[in-house]
Amino acid sequence: MKEKILFWTPRILAILAILFMMLFSMDCFGGNYTLREQLLCFVMHNIPAYILILALILAWKKEMAGGILFLLAALAGSIYFRAFSGNPGVLIILLPFVITGILFIVHKVLFEKKQNN
Repeated sequence: MKEKILFWTPRILAILAILFMMLFSMDCFGGNYTLREQLLCFVMHNIPAYILILALILAWKKEMAGGILFLLAALAGSIYFRAFSGNPGVLIILLPFVITGILFIVHKVLFEKKQNN
């Protein structure tokens, strides 16, 4: 039971966090822009989400590599959003990815030993 919870928690958390990030790109629709410009804006705003989707796909098969990618993505986001210079609001966006990366690594470490025994 614990293995199932630890297996599914990072995956569901990553999906919800990516959807939350994609929610912010909805501001592209509206205004006096053409449909082409709005779609281009939407695609450009979601480039980080697409990268995180690729990281999630990799993490689904190779948990250690995916966990490290999620941690690196959170570190890159914290540098980009200047989280270390007094911007605590960025934690709302980045903390789920840190937790996801840690959970992927913890699941790999704990249950790889169990499978080897």
